[in-house]
Amino acid sequence: MTTSPLRLGISRCLLGDEVRFDGGHKRDHFLTDVLGPYVEWVPVCPEVEAGLGTPREAMRLVGNPHRPRLMTITSKHDHTEAMEAMVDGRLDSLRTLDLSGYVFKRGSPSCGVERVRVYTVQGMPSHSGVGIFAKAFIEQFPLIPVEEEGRLSDPSLRENFIERVFCYRRFQDLVQNGVTRQALIRFHTIHKYLLLAHSQEHYETMGRLVGQVERYRLKELTSKYGEHFMKALTMKATVRKHVNVLQHIVGYFKSRLTTEEKAELLGVIADYHRGLTPLIVPLTLVKHYVQILDVGYIRDQVYLNPHPKELMLRNHA
Repeated sequence: MTTSPLRLGISRCLLGDEVRFDGGHKRDHFLTDVLGPYVEWVPVCPEVEAGLGTPREAMRLVGNPHRPRLMTITSKHDHTEAMEAMVDGRLDSLRTLDLSGYVFKRGSPSCGVERVRVYTVQGMPSHSGVGIFAKAFIEQFPLIPVEEEGRLSDPSLRENFIERVFCYRRFQDLVQNGVTRQALIRFHTIHKYLLLAHSQEHYETMGRLVGQVERYRLKELTSKYGEHFMKALTMKATVRKHVNVLQHIVGYFKSRLTTEEKAELLGVIADYHRGLTPLIVPLTLVKHYVQILDVGYIRDQVYLNPHPKELMLRNHA
């Protein structure tokens, strides 16, 4: 699937480490038990690493949502400078670890990615903030997939995040293995149907980009491609888009099937379209025919196996 370690940053409390303000943890069993065997976690607790200790007085964001202060709730002690000093050094160290994703703790004043409470000086909250460390990380590493653990309980959001993580790792491998124009074109080719399941518009834009490879310096071309690639994957992959992709793939070998085989295959695609069966059902049958008919162009498509099947991310209806 990848040629390098799949290394993800994570809020330490999600691994079961007792680093929260109350001395507790928020262990997430999907992350530790299901996804854990496939990744190498890089645990970070910004508040502990800023020297704030465990347990500690609860804190919250106060002031301007775009640049809030990190204040203790009762004593009103300002820990912003300690947190910002920690952030600068920690981001430098993370840059050397070649992360392929990050899972943050929802709602945290240091790690929340969205809708973090920011309070006015009068104590009125608004859900408009981003945790201080999470905000700095996203600004520093805009292509790295990030998500909050709470959102990963949604099957479609979980699949999208993990798919992006594996895709970003493949892109990292492409760059680190010494990208050539031919290698970039090959990369684009094998991701065709995965990209089409997310955004035909982005796929066509990227196609024009790799079709004009001689117009750009290789580094600039790769950078532009990477931005479009990761942006495309944030677009929602809908049932309708998946059905279109499946029908395109079937077109490569439909004429080689018997009438009964063709009817069965189109029937399971229709069942998926109607919400009667998960994506894995038509996809398994498609992969079966791709293998026995030796359809090389389709066999190499990442769409068929974008992440380990053991994660069962395509098993939800």
